[in-house]
Amino acid sequence: MAEFILEMQNIIKEFPGVKALDDVNLQVEKGEIHALVGENGAGKSTLMNVLSGIYPYGTYQGNIFYSGEECKFKTIKDSEHKGIVIIHQELALVPYLSIAENIFLGNEQGSMFNIDWNTTHDKAKKYLDMVGLKEKTTTLIKDIGVGKQQLVEIAKALSKDVKLLILDEPTASLNENDSLKLLELLLKLREEKGITSIIISHKLNEISYVSDKITIIRDGSTIETLVKGVDDFSEPRIIKGMVGRELEDRFPKREKYIGDLSLEVKNWTVYHPVEPDRIVCNDISLNVHKGEIVGISGLMGAGRTEFAMSIFGKSYGGKTKGSITMNGKEIHIKNVKDAINNKIAYVTEDRKGNGLILENSIKINTTLTKMDKISHRGVIDTDKELQVAKEFKEKLNTKCPNVEINVGNLSGGNQQKVLLSKWIFADPEVLIMDEPTRGIDVGAKYEIYRIMNQLVAEGKSIIMISSELSEILGMCDRVYIMNEGRLVGEMDIADASQEAIMSRILQSSKEEKESAS
Repeated sequence: MAEFILEMQNIIKEFPGVKALDDVNLQVEKGEIHALVGENGAGKSTLMNVLSGIYPYGTYQGNIFYSGEECKFKTIKDSEHKGIVIIHQELALVPYLSIAENIFLGNEQGSMFNIDWNTTHDKAKKYLDMVGLKEKTTTLIKDIGVGKQQLVEIAKALSKDVKLLILDEPTASLNENDSLKLLELLLKLREEKGITSIIISHKLNEISYVSDKITIIRDGSTIETLVKGVDDFSEPRIIKGMVGRELEDRFPKREKYIGDLSLEVKNWTVYHPVEPDRIVCNDISLNVHKGEIVGISGLMGAGRTEFAMSIFGKSYGGKTKGSITMNGKEIHIKNVKDAINNKIAYVTEDRKGNGLILENSIKINTTLTKMDKISHRGVIDTDKELQVAKEFKEKLNTKCPNVEINVGNLSGGNQQKVLLSKWIFADPEVLIMDEPTRGIDVGAKYEIYRIMNQLVAEGKSIIMISSELSEILGMCDRVYIMNEGRLVGEMDIADASQEAIMSRILQSSKEEKESAS
């Protein structure tokens, strides 16, 4: 008979006007990796917040049994004392503290007023070894990449004697190599430490690979649980459970009409904003035509985002060299306002931090980029602002009660649609889209792809940065390959494959090492 470490029974959680969870049931066996999947807003994170005490006992209905004991967690500390640790998508690390300090923050070795630093660093080293991280314990969090920060979060969980590890979108910001390392670590922790994991992810290939069971949640209700080796674990089967129908094609088809040259960047070099002699992007030349989607592929830290932001009004970098031509005419862009006026837009990868004002309404966020279009002599025409927001809500099929609600109340996929609305309203000719589908479900991804196709059908140009090679291959007409701040290849999509792109990246790294030695 199966030994359940966790049973959640008949969980109901309501917010004002919304029933987020409707009689949800979840059973997790001891020592298994259990996936929770569903569309954005389905209730996955809400369920885990109920479990961990973020939503305390009394704010929901239903029962939670952990290791056979009924639990009524009032705070997250209560669940951690039982060995339940949750790692959120937005990592809770302090950038200017060391790895060791972060691991034991709130769980100091010694006392708050007399910390035993030798013990702190010795224990931190032990936990870093467990997760395979070779960094020094004195290294500041700001000086390591997102993939390594995820490993620090897991080391922090191990320091709390974790027995049930909950990971909410752990690979959303990671490239495929770092994602695989993280998944292998979960398997290792299961085998060597007996740690049970619950993983929430939209990357269905990863879910199929690492999970023993998959529970599908749709519209706040549990639909079914699939068991590896018994049920169909394929991506189409999981998608069918998530959206309630077959999704025949992950990438919508489009008629291709490639027009004249739109944007051309020549010999573009970007220097680091703090270290003025350090080159971040080195002698980059690329172009995009009207009606074309051009991809930029590369590993994390290749310089793709830095390049995009530097083009967009020098919003990244110190000194820059090179030229930018639009429609055959050289343009000079000093700031973001110049970029917008020259019909260039940048959809950031960080919609919550840099893309949207979460405390403001959909209406306000939608019109922020070109307020002169909804105002007269500096006075906003609120009727026109409302009309514009409603039009974009309909055009992009944004799911929300009305455009007056705050963007922070929307699911990730719908936040992304508001971010797109904001930049489409600016009427750009060239749209740079940085990880446009990060952290959103397969149904919302399809809608974003459909919007992209519609934009290029209207003659606009798109440069898409993505860490998902399948997305690059499914959506782009051409792909540039970037590695260590340089463009190291260009392929027509008919000649491109995941193997060919990765091979070019690895070859360029090898050539770089040989030339350095």
